[in-house]
Amino acid sequence: MSLDQLRNRLTIVDKELIELISERQKIVSEVSAYKIKTGIAIRDYGRESKILKSVEKQSISLGLDPTLAKEIMKLLISASLQQQEKSKVSANSDGEGKRALIIGGAGKMGFWMADFLNSQNFLVEIADNSNTETIYPKIDWLNDNIEHDVIVVATPIKSTVNVLTTLAKKKPKGLIFDIGSLKTPLKQGINDLIDSGCKATSIHPMFGPDTQLLSGRHIIFVDLGNDAATKEAKKIFSSTMVEKVSMSLDQHDQAISYILGLSHAINIIFFTALANSDEKIKNLIKISSTTFDSQLNVASSVAQESPDLYYEIQALNKYTSLSLDSLISSANNLKELINSKNKDGFIEMMEIGRNYLSSK
Repeated sequence: MSLDQLRNRLTIVDKELIELISERQKIVSEVSAYKIKTGIAIRDYGRESKILKSVEKQSISLGLDPTLAKEIMKLLISASLQQQEKSKVSANSDGEGKRALIIGGAGKMGFWMADFLNSQNFLVEIADNSNTETIYPKIDWLNDNIEHDVIVVATPIKSTVNVLTTLAKKKPKGLIFDIGSLKTPLKQGINDLIDSGCKATSIHPMFGPDTQLLSGRHIIFVDLGNDAATKEAKKIFSSTMVEKVSMSLDQHDQAISYILGLSHAINIIFFTALANSDEKIKNLIKISSTTFDSQLNVASSVAQESPDLYYEIQALNKYTSLSLDSLISSANNLKELINSKNKDGFIEMMEIGRNYLSSK
């Protein structure tokens, strides 16, 4: 059989695979409708585990790499969950007939919020000074009446305080919340909202704008003393599988100094050290290891993010020095252990980290 004939056979199999995936997704739609009707939870971890074990067993019997088979099935399960979650969000929405305003809606997370609320049948409008084109109508929130049921502030951290203060003066009746990465720098604006009697709360989606499936993701709800506002904000996400976490302003920013501040700093230091070395990245990739590849992938993603946003996360968080001091101290300690040939100290350092991480 010639190469062209073999390739034609592969093309036929590929088409059959796509047809089967399409058929699977159609069945998923029926499953989704049944779960919505009966109130059954979208995600069933026991069922997923059984599927993956079955796939592993079958692939081995067919002489197929079980890792490949399980990775493909994980993608199919993820696609299934995304479809089911979107169906449930739309079916359980109470956004019909309600208006939502996203201030800063042309930004990445602002646009994510716009799409999310649109999927709940809200009539979405945005207010944004940029020239970015969107599918949503723009309004001049400073001069127009804002009689929206939900107002989301998705502006840069430095701008958010002024936006919140201005909203406090306008005293809209709808729910107001920001989605900023830091909260303590917003205290003045938040206090203005509270003092004006606005229905305000604050949230932090702990995921990026490319997120499709909220299972395993977190949204932090920051307590501003208005239980009704927080409850209403949580309700917006109630039909998703997102995990809701409640924290105070200061608890939030201290944790974020490690979750975002430290992880960002490590990757910035990593790619800066490489950039300042005599090594060309292309040459390093040719001989890279699994660990290097993993770190490089994360660092490459960080390098493409907004420098302005990443700077704000570091510079505006009053707890940043805690995480950076810890990072510098740990790096100096590692350097001293290596320079002094202290094998026992190095092993102890590894064991301390292993024990800490094993408690997760």
